[in-house]
Amino acid sequence: MSFLEKYNKGQTLLIDKDLDWTSFDVVKKLKNVIKCKKVGHAGTLDPLATGLLIICTGKNTKKINDIQNLNKEYTGEFILGKTTPSHDLETEFNKTYDITEITEEKIKNLSFNFLGEQLQRPPKFSAVKINGKRAYEYARQNENIEIKEKKINILRFEISKINFPNISFKITCTKGTYIRSIARDFGKKLGCGAVLSKLRRTMIGNYDVHNALRINILVQNLKKEKIENY
Repeated sequence: MSFLEKYNKGQTLLIDKDLDWTSFDVVKKLKNVIKCKKVGHAGTLDPLATGLLIICTGKNTKKINDIQNLNKEYTGEFILGKTTPSHDLETEFNKTYDITEITEEKIKNLSFNFLGEQLQRPPKFSAVKINGKRAYEYARQNENIEIKEKKINILRFEISKINFPNISFKITCTKGTYIRSIARDFGKKLGCGAVLSKLRRTMIGNYDVHNALRINILVQNLKKEKIENY
């Protein structure tokens, strides 16, 4: 079987996405190397996030919807006492709050309140479609639009470290959950604001980032494989 036949038949590749890469950047890079018509990712990862990105090629692109429906695990960090319009560091801080009354006990107790099925409002700086346009397009034009809440389920929310104003966490959640929205709502309920400062996707279902390759290493391996198959 030739290199192209192998990837047209279908492969599932695990990428440990680097910071500042978009999911589309990764797909485009791999498409240029593999030369396969069908290459797609199974779940977007924001440019400011790192970690597991699953790429499917050829006939395996039929599996994308099933993979997207799997639960996700993330680790990351919130900054307390500040807010931004995007709820992460993509935009500038716009408000600052006093956090002297915030205790570790309050933080840990609040995390339990986020567990279970609930309605969550996606961020206005998101790819959610409203009347044919992405929400972030309205946000960048300072247009106020109503974003409908969506049902999600947070299966695990563990506060792993507190080093004020930073709190580290691990979250397991269902498809469609925005960790930036969790940061926003967590800060709101604490009464001091919060933004997402770090995010890493560690698992999608049973797919583990420990089995993933950085894009530069994967590309090197693919080029070597391509040469060996000629």
